[in-house]
Amino acid sequence: MTVHHAAGVGYPRAAGVYERSRPSYPITAVAALADALPLEAGRTVVDLGAGTGKFTRLLALTGAEVLAVEPVREMRERMAELLPAVAVTAGTAEATGLPEDCADAVVAAQSWHWFQEEQALAEVERLLRPGGALALVWNTYDTTVPWVRDYQDIYFRLAPRDLPSPPLGSRPGDEGGWREAFESRKGWSVPEERHWPNPHSTTVEDVVERMMSSSHIAVLDPAAQAQVRAEVEAVLDAHDATRGNGAVEMPYTTDVYWLRYG
Repeated sequence: MTVHHAAGVGYPRAAGVYERSRPSYPITAVAALADALPLEAGRTVVDLGAGTGKFTRLLALTGAEVLAVEPVREMRERMAELLPAVAVTAGTAEATGLPEDCADAVVAAQSWHWFQEEQALAEVERLLRPGGALALVWNTYDTTVPWVRDYQDIYFRLAPRDLPSPPLGSRPGDEGGWREAFESRKGWSVPEERHWPNPHSTTVEDVVERMMSSSHIAVLDPAAQAQVRAEVEAVLDAHDATRGNGAVEMPYTTDVYWLRYG
C-alpha cells in the first residue's frame, strides 16, 4: 500500500510546522480512553498514522507499550527526536508489518480518513487480540465561532476530493462517515463516544501556519501556497478576535469513538 499523494508529499514538507502549530489533546480524554479500552502496564496499543507523535506521547503516559506506525519518513524522524523510547515502524495502516495478535488496542488519532477503510480494518482485525478495541480520535474545529467557520471553509474547500473517507466535520451535520464501514462488518460492537472541549492557546501567526502545514496545502506550488496564505490572512484580519498578530484561542472539540472486536 502507498500513502495518499497529499500526505506523501505535503507532510514531508511541513513536518516541523505540523508539530509546532497543531494542538494536543485533553489529558482527561486520554484518561477516559485508557479506562475504557483499557490501557495500562502489561498491555499493548498500536498508534496508526502517528505523525510526529501528538497522541503517541499521551498514550505512553498510560503505561501501555506503544507501537507507532507512520509511513512518512520526515514525520518518523521528528517523532524519534521527541519520543526516543517509543518504537516506530514505517508501515501503513493497511500493512503495518507488525505481527498478528500483537495488540490489545489500536488507535488512529487524526488519521483514519487517510486510510483505505476495508484494508485498514482487515489489518486492525489481524492485529487485535480477542476482545481488543479500536479507538478513533479527532480534533475538530468549533465552527460556532464565526472566524473559525470562515477559516474552516478555506480548509475544506481546498481539501482533496479523493480521500478514502471524509475527515470528521468536513460535511455539514457529519457525525462520522467512517461508521458505514463497520455497519456491514461482522464482529464489531456499536461505537461508544465522548467529546471534550479542547481550546488551544496559540497566536494568529501560528493559526496561519496551521493551515499551511495541512498536507493538501503544503503540496501546492509556491504561488498557490502564497494565494492560500493571503486568503487566510484576509479572513483573520476581517474578525476582531483575530486581527493583528497577538494571542488567540483556537476552539477545538476532541471527539473520541471506540469499538470492540470479537
